[in-house]
Amino acid sequence: MSLFDHPEFDQHESVLFGFDADSGLRALIAVHSTRLGPSLGGCRMFPYPDDDAALTDALRLSRGMSYKAALAGLPQGGGKSVIIGDPRAHKSDALMRAMGRLVERAAGCYIVAEDSGISVADVMRMSETTRHVAGVPVPGSPVDGDPSPATARGVWMALRAAWQRLAGSEGGTGGAALRDVGVAVQGCGKVGARLVQYLVDAGARVWICDAHAPTAEACAAATGAEIVAPEAIYDVPADIFAPCALGAVLNAATIPRLRARLVVGAANNQLATAEDDDRLRAAGVVYAPDYVVNAGGIIDIHYQRQSRYDPDAMQAHLARIPEVLLRILDSADAQARGPAAVADAMARDVIAGVAI
Repeated sequence: MSLFDHPEFDQHESVLFGFDADSGLRALIAVHSTRLGPSLGGCRMFPYPDDDAALTDALRLSRGMSYKAALAGLPQGGGKSVIIGDPRAHKSDALMRAMGRLVERAAGCYIVAEDSGISVADVMRMSETTRHVAGVPVPGSPVDGDPSPATARGVWMALRAAWQRLAGSEGGTGGAALRDVGVAVQGCGKVGARLVQYLVDAGARVWICDAHAPTAEACAAATGAEIVAPEAIYDVPADIFAPCALGAVLNAATIPRLRARLVVGAANNQLATAEDDDRLRAAGVVYAPDYVVNAGGIIDIHYQRQSRYDPDAMQAHLARIPEVLLRILDSADAQARGPAAVADAMARDVIAGVAI
């Protein structure tokens, strides 16, 4: 298939493929847009079944990063990189240095940071061979470079606001109270586990799953959440479904199984297709667009990259996430459209320089 005929190609500015025989690196960098500034996005390492699956993920993720930055009000574009391989089995220092060299060849139009399968230490290793890194420790400050706490905080704030809106519209008391509200969290990594802790502390009943069983067990031991099998997470009697793992989990097969009335989670590209936005709406499920909800990480990284890290300014910026989300949900209701379609249109307007 030609890149330009790929169903996920969306006028991407560039796609860079990289191979290094010595380290075994097979990777690519997709830059969707630099109209608002250099593209920034995490590097994901995953055992994709084939090259086309890796390309599909990179194209979708990079477009999502453009939209995320636009609606978060950040002066940057969207890009993403992926490494084909199992991070638990195939990661090495040589591989990370080779990835750094690939980032360097992008000549500054792409800035790399952490994502699934890639840690702060991995990006530090990449920094040995490229200048274009973010999400790393800031010398002389307490910043350790890890954006996942800010991502989790933003998701938590968005979830509370969306639940308040939904509960109020149904004649409930609304508010931020989540006591006895059921939440199904899919994925207990750095972000998912922090979200679970927020929910448990708020008195919610929480079900969790993770493809890596020890990860789910550790989260359950720390929080008291109830573990279910990954394939059963869609069927639990939860009020809220929180996808916090990989993408395309909301589709024609899974949406009819949901018992939740609200979807708010940290995963990127939660919808398998654009049609799933309408499927959720038809099923009476409120969907919080993922790249709006999970923008906390890139907001934190933006402040990390300033000459002086200002935690108060960063927290104030995080507080805008629920404000943007509620505006989108209200507009979706007014237009009788899916929230994802409304958010996409708003993001494209920002990138095009149209005031929203």
